[in-house]
Amino acid sequence: MSEFIVAFRKLAIPYWKSEDKWRAYGLLAAIVVFNLGMVYFLVQINLWYRQFYNVLQTLNKAAFLPAILRFCLLAGAYILLAVYMLYLSQMLQIRWRNWLTDKYLKEWLNHKAYYRINFDGAATDNPDQRISEDINSYIDQTINLGTSLLNSVASLFSFLGILWVLSGSLPIALGAHSIKIPGYMVWASLIYSTLGTWLTMRVGNPLVRLNFDQQRYEADFRFGMVRVRENSESIALYGGEGQEQTHLMGRFKSLLDNFWKIMKRQKRLSWVTNSYSQAAVIFPLLMAAPRFFSRQMDLGGLMQTVDAFGQVQGSLSFLVTSYTAIASWHAVINRLVGFSQTMDRLETTELLPGARCLCAPDKAIKIESFNVALPDGKLLVKDLALHIEAGAHLLITGPSGCGKSTLIRALAGIWPFCDGTSTVPDVSKIMFLPQKPYLPLGSLSNALCYPNANGRPKEDLEKVLQLCGLAYLARHLDKDEDWTHMLSLGEQQRLAFSRILLVEPDFIFLDEATASVDEESEAALYKELQNSLPCSAVVSVGHRSTLVAWHTDVLSFDGDANWVRSQLGAKSRVAPL
Repeated sequence: MSEFIVAFRKLAIPYWKSEDKWRAYGLLAAIVVFNLGMVYFLVQINLWYRQFYNVLQTLNKAAFLPAILRFCLLAGAYILLAVYMLYLSQMLQIRWRNWLTDKYLKEWLNHKAYYRINFDGAATDNPDQRISEDINSYIDQTINLGTSLLNSVASLFSFLGILWVLSGSLPIALGAHSIKIPGYMVWASLIYSTLGTWLTMRVGNPLVRLNFDQQRYEADFRFGMVRVRENSESIALYGGEGQEQTHLMGRFKSLLDNFWKIMKRQKRLSWVTNSYSQAAVIFPLLMAAPRFFSRQMDLGGLMQTVDAFGQVQGSLSFLVTSYTAIASWHAVINRLVGFSQTMDRLETTELLPGARCLCAPDKAIKIESFNVALPDGKLLVKDLALHIEAGAHLLITGPSGCGKSTLIRALAGIWPFCDGTSTVPDVSKIMFLPQKPYLPLGSLSNALCYPNANGRPKEDLEKVLQLCGLAYLARHLDKDEDWTHMLSLGEQQRLAFSRILLVEPDFIFLDEATASVDEESEAALYKELQNSLPCSAVVSVGHRSTLVAWHTDVLSFDGDANWVRSQLGAKSRVAPL
């Protein structure tokens, strides 16, 4: 329980100290006032019970309609407060969700945590689901449970005194003596609620873990279907529908098996909660019956006592009636806290745990004693020492799987399994192009300018498209499409080259960035780089022999972590240290 309270405070407190705190406190204060107002009108309705049922008992026809009218006014006021309390609660929910989503997205995207989380030892599944769904569930359940708890506490203190007075004393004979229990209905409700709460916690405790797992299985299943949608063309060409069906149903089976466990546990819990709720209908009548039949209480007093008992017992039974929601809420908090802890750990951990990345004012990249390994410890690159000056053209070659692309990732600062020292200039002057370009959703101009905002003149965009052989796309610059599916992989790679011409970086790393274009187009792209950016260094990873013509040096790997540098053409600006 103490760990849960700490976790809850860690999630809740930052928002209530944020720049939005005064609006949040204002909404919360209004919600509290409206909630207490609802309890006030429940008390007035409870008092109305005595008046109304006494009118019925005495067959007082003249007082009947005024009593009905009074109830309508009380109920109308209660409904008005309930409607606006819900409205304000949802307003607080959306503001809180907006703030918390922004915070979590920043933590997820900063320091490349969204990528590095894949290498974190403590696996954090489906971060997208935790941000999109768990945050919403957490805030919704926090507000709902909070208002329900406030209502229960206010109702308990409001009706406790009423029930104490109405129930009077219950005489119990003990041999020749008798004792009187004052306010016996209060003690009965306390015993009844305590027993129900204990049984509920005993039966329902496993639901916390089961709900946690269900959230994960649901997200895994949904992610699998998203993967099919994103790779629909490849799956269709392979004819892999049967394999995908098997894979997706395997994930769904895990979801289904866990849901069966939830069903069985909730069935047991339902036996307890429903039996408890139904017994609560008759229990106060049994308790109050002796005083009613002994004429110490009229019909109005009986009905008022039953209603007051129900309010007190309902308040004391908050845990019983809300346990399923609390279990789900607990699971969501655990998931969000786990995600937050992972983000904190990644933020305080060096981007490359074993490697040092230094900044230097000179326009050169210097690599010393650089080792790159796989997660299992297998060494891919050993003691690499390299000096890349502005204007250099270096080709990295070697057999597939020897670590060429992994070296590029390490130099980009996103591969954690490396050590050594790299000295780089201003990182804003370095650009990396992967083999499969990323095209964001939106207009083509937005995709062309990515990752920068689309602030370039249209003429500049049209020019770079023409230089990269994509002039026919100029008329679609303002068109919103899923460009990943609209353009071929070759067209996407040429679009990525267009980005280079827009950014004009000093250092360009190309990881098989022309593998999907024909050799003639590849030559045209490299020639354009030489003409437009003659002082920029170009480091290419590739297998084609045609790439040799566009580079002055080659760095070759043999697949056993060894490397050899050789000079190809004119004076090299790539040198070993």
